[in-house]
Amino acid sequence: MSERWTIGEFSRITHLSIRTLRRYHEQDLLVPAQVDPVTGYRYYSPAQVRPALTIRRLRELDLPLADLRSFLQAEFDGPRGAGEAGRPAAQHIVAAHLRRLEDRLGRTQRAIQALRELLDPEAQRAVSLEVLPPQRVLAVSLDVPPGADLGWYDAAMNDLDMAAGSRPVLPPGGRYEHALFTDGHGRATVYLPAEAPMSRSAPATVKPVQLPQRAAAVATHHGPHDDLDLTYAAIGSYVAHNALHSSNLVEEIYLVGPRDTDQPDRWRTLVAWLIDSDTGRSTTP
Repeated sequence: MSERWTIGEFSRITHLSIRTLRRYHEQDLLVPAQVDPVTGYRYYSPAQVRPALTIRRLRELDLPLADLRSFLQAEFDGPRGAGEAGRPAAQHIVAAHLRRLEDRLGRTQRAIQALRELLDPEAQRAVSLEVLPPQRVLAVSLDVPPGADLGWYDAAMNDLDMAAGSRPVLPPGGRYEHALFTDGHGRATVYLPAEAPMSRSAPATVKPVQLPQRAAAVATHHGPHDDLDLTYAAIGSYVAHNALHSSNLVEEIYLVGPRDTDQPDRWRTLVAWLIDSDTGRSTTP
């Protein structure tokens, strides 16, 4: 080798401790350019400086070891020595991890905002008592089983989109039993407002439904649904404090959602806690 550095020299150059360099070797992340078969001394080359510092940054960003090995092979072990042929694959690995970190950061920031609101005794979400007008909709009703993810909602919306076709529609919505939230399973109805007759080619799951006029305690939730529980808490407290008789249903209307924008901060969800009885008042004390 024309130039080689001992592990101590390489440690001083990269500011990586000798212990860290040994660990990188043991994890097969940064194998020394040469290992003396007699003494076991490790020697590094100048070409290993950039990979060493890259490993440090990616480990600080919690890139999983398997992904890190794939990245290093694509980025630094290409057929022309610089990894040019594998660079797109390497960039894809890092880009995917950065998106995960951005999502995690977004969730953390929203959790902090929600906590600040919870710790502020003056913070209140606006709730009002309103009457929702009758409405003709195309609907998919189903029993959501325990442990189900949101795939049932996506499947219902796909069927509704097929039934609605290219006709302009008002924002979609859903009517959910409270048990869906309290017990993790229950009845759900996903709908799209539509006045025109349903297409004959519509999926069998889609039925025309006439929603009645209904009273509800209502609030508009702004932004992603990470803190939707705060809006529900505000509405539920309003219902309880005003001695309103809650029905078994809550309705969500997705005024602006993922179908409209990829910016969650612009989402708007109308949450309507349906009230049972003509007056909206309970007859019990």
